[in-house]
Amino acid sequence: MPSAQVVESKAKIVSELTDRMKNSVAGVIVKYEGITVEKDTALRAELRKAGVEYSVVKNTLTRKACQNVGYDALTSSLEGMTAVATSATDPVAAAKILAKYADAVESFEIKAGYVDGAILDADGVIALAKLPSKEELIAKVLGSLQSSLYNLAYALQAIVDKDGSAEETVA
Repeated sequence: MPSAQVVESKAKIVSELTDRMKNSVAGVIVKYEGITVEKDTALRAELRKAGVEYSVVKNTLTRKACQNVGYDALTSSLEGMTAVATSATDPVAAAKILAKYADAVESFEIKAGYVDGAILDADGVIALAKLPSKEELIAKVLGSLQSSLYNLAYALQAIVDKDGSAEETVA
């Protein structure tokens, strides 16, 4: 029978992971087997820089946290050596970084994830990772708006150059 101290520490881990998952917009579960210490350190640094929390938690404790949050569908992916990455602000950051590492390390594998309460399988997480970031999407929208304004300015300038005056063409 486990001591009260062990039970209390496990309950605390489950509580912290449950809070992390509740307060996150996205999360990814990965099989981290076979990654070298050097690559793991680089992965953790990159995740930390992006504001993603990454931790290795026992599957039984992660399973309880998933059930507490209502992500029961994720429990089927909790086999073997797993780690959980959660992001409180950016829904694609964890998926992008972990997908990059999954491509680089053959034994590192994305298992499942969630975004805004929706459960994703491994293919869904990889598709999410391929989405452009928020900054890239904003840049594309602004670029397309700017190009339209430039085209309008060029057309107006062509009218002025052709006729010599914009007032003559209006009258």
